[in-house]
Amino acid sequence: MSTTDNAPSGAPNDSADSAEASAEASAEAAAGAQLSTAPLEDAPGGPVGIGVLGWVRWFWRQLTSMRVALILLFLLSLASIPGSLVPQNQVDLMKVAAWKKEHASWAGLAEKLQLFDVYSSVWFSAIYLLLFISLIGCILPRSWQFVGQLRGRPPGAPRRLDRMPAYTTWRTDESPDEVLSYARTLLGGRRFRTEAGQGSVSAEKGYLREAGNLMFHVALIVMLVAFAWGQYLRSEGGKLVLRGQGFSNTLTQYDDFKSGSLFDPEDLPPFSFTLDKFDATYERSGPQKGTPRDFKAYVTFTNGAHGKPEKREIQVNKPLEVDGSKVYLLGHGYAPIISVTDSTGKVIYKDAVPMLPQDGNLTSSGAVKVTDGYKNKDGKSEQLGFQAVFVPTFAGAGHGTMFSQFPELDSPALALNAYHGSLGVDSGLPQNVYQLDTSKMEMFKGEDGKLFTQRMLPGESMNLPGGEGVVKFEGIERWATFSITQQPGSGLALAGAIAAIGGLAGSLFIQRRRIWVRAVTGKDGVTVVEMAGLGRSESAKLPEELSALAGALHEQAPSAAPAPPVAPPAEAAEVVEGERA
Repeated sequence: MSTTDNAPSGAPNDSADSAEASAEASAEAAAGAQLSTAPLEDAPGGPVGIGVLGWVRWFWRQLTSMRVALILLFLLSLASIPGSLVPQNQVDLMKVAAWKKEHASWAGLAEKLQLFDVYSSVWFSAIYLLLFISLIGCILPRSWQFVGQLRGRPPGAPRRLDRMPAYTTWRTDESPDEVLSYARTLLGGRRFRTEAGQGSVSAEKGYLREAGNLMFHVALIVMLVAFAWGQYLRSEGGKLVLRGQGFSNTLTQYDDFKSGSLFDPEDLPPFSFTLDKFDATYERSGPQKGTPRDFKAYVTFTNGAHGKPEKREIQVNKPLEVDGSKVYLLGHGYAPIISVTDSTGKVIYKDAVPMLPQDGNLTSSGAVKVTDGYKNKDGKSEQLGFQAVFVPTFAGAGHGTMFSQFPELDSPALALNAYHGSLGVDSGLPQNVYQLDTSKMEMFKGEDGKLFTQRMLPGESMNLPGGEGVVKFEGIERWATFSITQQPGSGLALAGAIAAIGGLAGSLFIQRRRIWVRAVTGKDGVTVVEMAGLGRSESAKLPEELSALAGALHEQAPSAAPAPPVAPPAEAAEVVEGERA
């Protein structure tokens, strides 16, 4: 038994043999082409003189070709880049306004190019739709051809098997019918589809390669549909909730909210929850001191207007799921409780003021805005504002500035700068709740003429200069921020991504190949066995697989013993002896 990579060629000077070899090569090329379901490419240069209908057909073939699909996929990835570099209206309007202010000379051009709405722009949608159509046009004909191949049978063995890329032959004493029966059983046991022919067996395997290819392209369409579905129907909003307070899932309850162009606020699932308690633990010692160990929010949850209240827990990466929406725990912080009393002793303000964390130890800053009820000693109505810095663990007087040493409430302290005047809240323009606009305000000054600022511990008070009022640090509350998201296409996108990976793996690692076995009786009455293999592409595994199959078949149909040497006739022996003499 021997295995060869190249078949022996016929006599080059024989024209009949050359014609036969050319015909065999054409047949082999046709057999190899049948292993693929890829559509045939048009002739280079495009159609010439075929009319309008011919041009439309040619354009459709170009659009649905794999080459154009890859180009469109590459263009789609390039078109997504501006959406990452330029702020988007659907994400943050304030960042868009800031970008326009910083790049005033480019703002007009960016507006015309729709760079602030990349994913809903005309040019991005055009690429998206063309890619969608191209993929569908690629899949439909290939699927139809693949179904035809599944219903078909392996082709018969070519007349010259020794011209195949992988080939082996040997002689055996078994009959041709027995050899072919062994071969069919062997190939069928290896999951080859077999077909008996005249003195041969044809087998084919590797259909999952094209199935994986089709699965990959279908998965791309599924991911495109999921992406469009999620973009148009998505919603996402944030809410800061103080301990003891609650949230109801209506549009007016959100601190910030953004959604897709087809989203309807009526689609928000009706639910509410109250933040009962928030726990946070940190490392107390070692190099990881201050590192968070666990965050957990305990809420009382109610599903629907008449639902029964339930106790739930929300942790990082463990959201609360409600009718397609997910409530994520994003962050937490502290809210000092501050009261303000005017010069007459009337409490005009008392509230917990959330502070925005500035570092890992929860050094926080914020603003206290007293908009109504305050009158100075002259009886004139004014507004009060306080710039605040809060630290949960203060190092102590003389041991540094207002920077926290640890995230927990070991030694809380609050520092305030007091202002009076107009907060600018009556202008109708939106303001940052964590910042104080002092453009129309004046800072209080002490008796020494210096600007008035004071640091307080819980329970301490600050007297405003001139008996204008008293500010008291009443206590501390905790707050947590939640993100409520509704992304309808996420599950479909995940399924499409998994299917795309599986289909791509199948199309890369599964090889479509054919095996032929021929057994005929030679002139000396001994059976001659031939085996050959043909793959869609060159692969070192095909000769290895053919060698393994040939070895298994050789065990059932072993090589015939060599014929004994034939003794020369008596007259010839005498002549030989005479010549020797």
